[in-house]
Amino acid sequence: MAENNAAIDESGGSNGNGSVPITSSTNSIPVSKKRKTVKSRSVVWQHFEKYTDSCGAFRAKCNYCGSNYAADPTSNGTSSLGNHLKKCKQNPHNMETSQAKIGFQQISNDQRSEVTLNIWKYDQELSRKALAKMIIVDELPFSFVEGEGFRYFMTVTQPQFRIPSRATMTRDCFELFLEEKHKLKTLFKGMNQRVCLTTDTWTSIQRINYMCITAHFIDQDWNFHKKILNFCPVFSHKGDDMAVAITKCFLDWGLDKVFTITVDNASSNDVTVKEMSKQLSKWGFNLMNGQHLHMRCVAHIINLIVQDGLKEIGDSVRRIRQAVKYIRQSPMRIQNFKDCCEIEKITSKKTLCLDVVTRWNSTYLMLKAAKEFENAFVTYADHDSGLLDYLLGYVCEDGKVAGALTSDDWANIRNMEKFLESFFNLTLRVSGSLYVTSNVQFHEIGELSCVLKMSTESDDFNLRMMAKKMKAKFDKYWGAPEKMNKMIFIACVFDPRFKFDYVAFVFLRMYGEEKGEKMADQH
Repeated sequence: MAENNAAIDESGGSNGNGSVPITSSTNSIPVSKKRKTVKSRSVVWQHFEKYTDSCGAFRAKCNYCGSNYAADPTSNGTSSLGNHLKKCKQNPHNMETSQAKIGFQQISNDQRSEVTLNIWKYDQELSRKALAKMIIVDELPFSFVEGEGFRYFMTVTQPQFRIPSRATMTRDCFELFLEEKHKLKTLFKGMNQRVCLTTDTWTSIQRINYMCITAHFIDQDWNFHKKILNFCPVFSHKGDDMAVAITKCFLDWGLDKVFTITVDNASSNDVTVKEMSKQLSKWGFNLMNGQHLHMRCVAHIINLIVQDGLKEIGDSVRRIRQAVKYIRQSPMRIQNFKDCCEIEKITSKKTLCLDVVTRWNSTYLMLKAAKEFENAFVTYADHDSGLLDYLLGYVCEDGKVAGALTSDDWANIRNMEKFLESFFNLTLRVSGSLYVTSNVQFHEIGELSCVLKMSTESDDFNLRMMAKKMKAKFDKYWGAPEKMNKMIFIACVFDPRFKFDYVAFVFLRMYGEEKGEKMADQH
């Protein structure tokens, strides 16, 4: 008995939970001894963090991507954790084992085509992102990826590519938009330069009002950017409603450093810019109290000027329009007209085009094309008497019969085409989106004023009356410097080709010596 007691004392008296181990007379073997805690030996725990969730279950969280897995030691194990580490894209210890391929890329330049070597490796995610960009850039429907032709094309070019569904393609495009939006917001937040905005509104055939807001700015590397910030429906074309929509756009993009807002000449836009000026003043970012915030669209003013002038269009243009309309009414007439072009040895690749009443530039293009086919028109009229009958049946707005095309008509057409050409080229120059246009606006306005002045003294009666009406519309918007945004003058001065002397010179040409010198001294 003493020996047994000695055995109990040597074992510590208990097994750690208050119970005395049962021993025999021959061996001291514990029956209910607690298992010692074993340290985790798997290498996966170097990359995962253990924790217990709200239900008391053991979980493991990846240190790199934050993925969660069940990690109960008795029922789960570590196999799933090891499999995750192998495919975790954010695991810095993973190494790309697939071998890159050498590909040939053709580079074309103005003189010759060259082939260069590049390293290429298939990437499913990168391919899906490129597909989403193609859908957006080429304005393709999301269902394009489910087309039979596209699927066959991919099986031939890259069988490894897993073609997504239209729903997945929709999500990819939206994720690409969010990614680009985040980059642009970060750029706006970090830059100090101001942004110029242009906005336009219109009504669709479904009677829904839409507004588009575009930002123009130059980054720190002096690269010019044009970004569409918003394309959204608006309640109406009223100035207050449009100002609310623009304000929401500013708050969404975190944009407040606005330099100018360019709009067309609708009266509601005056209210819009005034409301935006008040809002920018509240934010403390309104430059010079908004005196130069409102910028009128030069291209829209040119359009209004020419539209007013075309109301005085002469009978010669009407006859040309009716002649073109007659020839285009039948494929047989078009073919006969082509035969006349071959007879007259006209090699022009242009085709006859009919103008649209609401677009003045289409009238210019119609006259430009018809001018090159003058001899073909004369020959066609000799072979087809129906053209003369058609013109004799057309009555002008003043009640007179149009009559046949004469040499005087073609002389008037050449004068009219040359006159409209300056406006057409001017519109193209001021409507550029890939280069800065603010520095040439004052130069173009001065050139337009000189063209109108010379045309008002033309020997052509129709051209002279047309130019007078256009000059009246010009004076409404640019008849005095007070009607222009002063930033137009400042941008011209900053251009090293013009400077102050050129601004004074244009004032003299536009307003005369007495008034021009006074304006030059004031500005």
